Amino acid sequence: MADEAPNATSFTTTTVSLDELLSPKSPTFAEPPPATSSNRDSVAESAASDDDSRFSTVTLSARDSASSIGSAPTSERPVSTSSTLAPSEDSEQRAHKKSASTTTIRSVHNLPFVLKQSDDSANHRGSVDGQHKLQEEFARLQKEKEVVEEGDVETEVIDWDFWGAVMSDYQQFASDEPDKLAQAIAKGIPNTLRGMMWQFMAASKDPELEAAYLKLLKESSPHEKAITRDLGRTFPHHAFFTDGQGIGQENLFNVLKAYSLYDPQVGYCQGLPFVVAILLLNMPDEEAFSLLCRLMHLYDLRGHFLPEMPKLQLRLFQFDRLVEEILPVLHIHFLRQGIKSSMFCSQWFLTMFSYRFPLEVVVRIYDNVLASGIEAIFGFSVALLQKNEDILLGLKFDEILAFLNTRLLDRYKLESSDDDDKPKYNTNEFVTEATSLRITPFQLDSYSHEYEDIMREANKRAVEMDELRNSNRMLTAQIKKLENDYAQLNTEHVEVLNELVKTRLASEEVESELVRYKLLYAEAMHHNEEGQSSNRRTNSIVSMFSIKRGSS
Repeated sequence: MADEAPNATSFTTTTVSLDELLSPKSPTFAEPPPATSSNRDSVAESAASDDDSRFSTVTLSARDSASSIGSAPTSERPVSTSSTLAPSEDSEQRAHKKSASTTTIRSVHNLPFVLKQSDDSANHRGSVDGQHKLQEEFARLQKEKEVVEEGDVETEVIDWDFWGAVMSDYQQFASDEPDKLAQAIAKGIPNTLRGMMWQFMAASKDPELEAAYLKLLKESSPHEKAITRDLGRTFPHHAFFTDGQGIGQENLFNVLKAYSLYDPQVGYCQGLPFVVAILLLNMPDEEAFSLLCRLMHLYDLRGHFLPEMPKLQLRLFQFDRLVEEILPVLHIHFLRQGIKSSMFCSQWFLTMFSYRFPLEVVVRIYDNVLASGIEAIFGFSVALLQKNEDILLGLKFDEILAFLNTRLLDRYKLESSDDDDKPKYNTNEFVTEATSLRITPFQLDSYSHEYEDIMREANKRAVEMDELRNSNRMLTAQIKKLENDYAQLNTEHVEVLNELVKTRLASEEVESELVRYKLLYAEAMHHNEEGQSSNRRTNSIVSMFSIKRGSS
């Protein structure tokens, strides 16, 4: 593995003026020993509305992919190309863990190459078959070009010997000649060979997967309505996708539907159509599906589209830390203005820069991502900010967001001498500046560990909050139970009081009746005594008369 000599630029500064605090153009970091990386605030929208007039920085047309550097054929269906890499048997020390099935080889131009590793004999067989198909397709294209060269002047110069050597055994060539391959990729893969090279680099050609794709097309997906709604928003100005009944939108729909069935956990997410559209501009739909699967699983793009977007959140954090390290003044300016990376960078990462960026730039970014891994997006993201740092430092919140959405590439714009109004860009300069940034695996791994620690603390607090919520919920339930018991006791108490009042009223009635009866009794006794007294007087009178009669 070749080691890259560190650049002379350093971050050692003294207390000087603001201009001298501006970030160096070629920042470097001392590369520590390799480290192994460990395992989603807000996400910007990834698809434009139908009436978005600011859809792209350039007007996309049929000539975008035919005349621009690094573009793909537009209005015709790409020629079928096959591919997968033979598995690498050389399992040397890994510089950075891209995934469980990849090895990285880094060139002195700071470009690592992702090489497939496979222990599965079935996958090995499919890989070899795919490689042979690609090699046959390459030979056919070379013969066609030779015939064309006899009668016409070729508009694109291709080093057939070099690319033939690359495609004869990509893994071996990347291992033996990483610097030479890095230079060729940095200059741009020829348009004619781009689709094949992408499949070689990703080892994506899989006949079984393509057969599975054809079977999935016969099934129905619950996401079909959402996919159909977004078709017209994907490159609406590009000839290949303009016609709603054309082959472009049909293939785009088919690939998205098939993947939503292939990976139900991801299903369908806005932003995915832009990634698939770039693939379809360079290869047929079945090959685009296979390459999409490789991008999602091998290149770890899948984490951008899962429901919680875990990998997108991680990479936004890593991007923030890179900006803080490489562009400290701009980082502080963004903090003061309230600018978050999720306001602009999430769109870049979700769509792999295919939204709002010209196609000749996008395909060059894809070249590097497929060659070196998804981590290449950091270099392009930071390079854009670094190129425009002086302008961004003079802007406020709304102006910064508008600039980031529409004018980032103005510094790379070329003066056009022809009558074509479509702007042209110095893509080679952009790619060179992005790949020259010294972003090491150790940095990304350390940022990943920082993010894990932050998330662990956040999760710890979340667990504590959950425990407190549960305890509060239990106490609330107990309070409600006590309140219910208290209310029930109050009800019973009221009922007892009512009964007591009724009893007292009844007792008073009884007492009043008793008093009445006593009065009646006393009156009766009084009358009885009067009667007896009257009888006694009567009897005494009668006695007296009787005595008088007897004496006379």
